Amino acid sequence: MSVHGLVDLAICVGAGWLFGLAAHALRQPVLLGYLLAGFLVGPSALGLVSDPASMGNIAELGLVLLLFLLGLEMDLKQLRRLGRLVLTTALTQVIGSTLLAWAAFGLLSRWLGGTPLDAFYLAIATALSSTIIGIKLLQEKRELGTLAGQITLGVLVFQDLAAILFFGLQPTLLHPSLPVVVATLGKVALLAGLALLISRYVLPLVFAQAAVRPELVVLGALAWCFILVACAETLHLSGALGAITAGMAISTFPYALDIEAKVASLRDVFVTLFFVTVGLTLRLPDRTMLLHGLLICGVVGLTRLLTVVLPVYAAGGGMRAGFLASLNLLPLCELSLVLMALGEGFGHLRPGSSGAVVVAFALTAFAGTYAINYSDALYRRVRPWLQRWGLQEGAAEAGRPPRDAATDIFVLGFYRLASSLVEELQRADPAVLARLTVVDFNPMTHPQFRARGVRTLYGDLSQRATLERAGLPHARLILLTLSGWVLKGTTPDRLLRNLRALNPTARIVAVGIPSRMPRSSAPQAPTWCSCRACSWQTSLSPQSGLSTPA
Repeated sequence: MSVHGLVDLAICVGAGWLFGLAAHALRQPVLLGYLLAGFLVGPSALGLVSDPASMGNIAELGLVLLLFLLGLEMDLKQLRRLGRLVLTTALTQVIGSTLLAWAAFGLLSRWLGGTPLDAFYLAIATALSSTIIGIKLLQEKRELGTLAGQITLGVLVFQDLAAILFFGLQPTLLHPSLPVVVATLGKVALLAGLALLISRYVLPLVFAQAAVRPELVVLGALAWCFILVACAETLHLSGALGAITAGMAISTFPYALDIEAKVASLRDVFVTLFFVTVGLTLRLPDRTMLLHGLLICGVVGLTRLLTVVLPVYAAGGGMRAGFLASLNLLPLCELSLVLMALGEGFGHLRPGSSGAVVVAFALTAFAGTYAINYSDALYRRVRPWLQRWGLQEGAAEAGRPPRDAATDIFVLGFYRLASSLVEELQRADPAVLARLTVVDFNPMTHPQFRARGVRTLYGDLSQRATLERAGLPHARLILLTLSGWVLKGTTPDRLLRNLRALNPTARIVAVGIPSRMPRSSAPQAPTWCSCRACSWQTSLSPQSGLSTPA
């Protein structure tokens, strides 16, 4: 990379960081800050970036990593667990929103100055909702386990599947003849089948050998991702499809959580560059672009109401769940910007035609953030009007607990003490094993304890993101069974600080007193005891709320 390229990179990363901080301080989605940063340093404003095209090549890595983690986070087994109400609503939203928006944009194509292909792209873009914004806000509100949260999650999963199909067909949209479509679907099936076979018979052996060094697991996952991206490009498919397929192929591996946590930091850097690069292509929105963006927002809001609220109410879910789910799905998806950018790259859309979608994305992200945070207050405002029309709340409003909510006891590190603990619990009270989660980076011990009903996760304890994704923020009891000489990449003091920062209220038991961690009698402080039996008895006593005999 030339000196000018390094300067451009520094400007893009620095501007993205500053405007991301500003957006966070103003409680706005940071993606809006990235887009604004790219616009201001781009040719339409200050012109600080000399070669936007070179930044686009680097930013493609962000797209690959974003889609790889999207596939890694998808749990296809979850589709079988979703209820009929959720499945019906998800199918209705994905198909109904696309058809309604396609019809609306097709009728308005003359005023918008577009083509039928523009209308189709807009229909796909407006049918997708933001997974990042929706899920993050629902997790913060602790509403992911409610009926409205489960409906939102199910719809987002089906939207991701629809996006995967579109990425596979996208290169052939200029010539959508039946033979071309069949050939493309055949290539998609070939890529998916190849990924499935390799991930089932080859990758488990490879990852088992690499698991002794966690950094090799992450490196192997990235290598697998880029290999499938290259295979997709060789088959003249979208590289985005290869990245998503790579993530989905290893999403059920025990290493998925650790890979996800470590790649996320790398992804965040390149995703910042990607959206800053998108901002580089923007021009100052004129009156027409703003009107087009507002029109797209209107279509999004209308299609969400028609394809979410009505199906949920008709299926017996009640008006409240449908209304809240429609608000959760209001922000446009980040992938909408991606597919519009790819459409311009393929020559399907005119240069700059994605500007209205960027405006709509910014408006729906801004409005959707507040709508989700204040969804209950909004529903109370509209409820009298809905009741006048004879619409009532459903009996299924109580919701369900989120997945793995029952696993509130976490064992960090599976060594001799943890093995003795599991044996003792299996003898004294086997029912407690179902509440146990073991986090350790030795995969050889996982199968035997899964056979006993113990939830086990592969994870590097030195990574705070791994602890967070494992569910430690929701733990009631955390048992740290590793001493300092066994821990790799961290110290007991640092690990305990991370645990306490993630979960201020959990009771923490360690095998010994850390050298620099003071004792405390405060109720929320950790419980330290070098006596193994005393530690277990103190933590599993009825006073702790975990009625388990020592």
